[in-house]
Amino acid sequence: MAELFEHIDQLRRSGGRVAVATLVNTRGTTPRKEGSKMLVDERGGVLGSVTIGGCVDAQVIQESSDVLTTMRPKLLELDLGDEDAWEIGLTCGGTIEVFVEPVALDRPDDLAARLYDRTRAHTAAGGRGAIVTRLEEPAGAKLLVLDDGTTEGSLGAATLDERFSAEARQAMEQGTSRVVTLEGVRGFVEVFAPAALLLIVGAGHVTMPLTGLAKVLGYRTVVLDGRPRFATRERFPDVDEVHVGIPSELVKQYPLTPAAALVLVAHDYKWDLPVLKHALESQVGYIGMLGSARRGGTILKMLAEDGVSETALGRVHVPIGLDIGARSAPEIALAVLAEIQAVRAGGTGQPLSVVRRGRAASGVPRSQ
Repeated sequence: MAELFEHIDQLRRSGGRVAVATLVNTRGTTPRKEGSKMLVDERGGVLGSVTIGGCVDAQVIQESSDVLTTMRPKLLELDLGDEDAWEIGLTCGGTIEVFVEPVALDRPDDLAARLYDRTRAHTAAGGRGAIVTRLEEPAGAKLLVLDDGTTEGSLGAATLDERFSAEARQAMEQGTSRVVTLEGVRGFVEVFAPAALLLIVGAGHVTMPLTGLAKVLGYRTVVLDGRPRFATRERFPDVDEVHVGIPSELVKQYPLTPAAALVLVAHDYKWDLPVLKHALESQVGYIGMLGSARRGGTILKMLAEDGVSETALGRVHVPIGLDIGARSAPEIALAVLAEIQAVRAGGTGQPLSVVRRGRAASGVPRSQ
């Protein structure tokens, strides 16, 4: 989502119109990436991708040029071979639907541009939203639904708006974008949520590449440290927030939700213990601590003696990160983010080649 808004900003500076192509549906395989977008401007510039390149994106780029010429949206149905399917996280060939629509970024009365801007502001403030796009005539009609109950736009009829609003609220709760058919009308319900929070205690040498990589993945990054010489803007120019103070007090200012990740890299007992105790009372989605198994075991034992349950202690990842043979700070940062992503997305952390061989050996069809 953050990437979409950054692309819109980039194209808006040059003015003009842009074709926004959105992967809205997959059939014949398990859907993985609904909501992926590609933006094509009037000069042929391309930002983003509905797959990860290849023949599918080439077809979408060609169709986008036609949409910019006619200024009429178009729903594309594209067949995938096994190779193209695997590129977007699908296990075998199938069919995808891509909705391509023109957006006039230089016109304040353009509904799509206005709804994107409003959604961006709402999610930046911590809210959730959904934009419902009608896929059939009048194709491109839109309805914005925010989690504070407000709406804007229309799909063509009040009863239709009411029913799709209910679907949008349910989709926001589940955090999934999808195509919905109501009263014979197909609409793509696209969910927008605040950026996932990566909260790091300790402004050490691993933290710098960790925050940089996290920004690429769309995280909102926050660094907390009690040492003003370390927690500086000069060391962390791209971090969203950097604060100096007592970490166990600062951490309480942030919502430790299932979408958040907490990483401790400070190597300081007086910070680690109270921060961990607070985090283990929350629903934070990931807790990791940099350090050896011996040091981690000592801290977990101290928490257990302080009354923290064994089940709660099992949530702490220590040593932190996946085993990729990491040695340098950037390598360790990559290993940490890989583990965070695997935990948040329910991945195995194994090579995909191993996962596929395991499925084949167990008789699981490739389409599952």
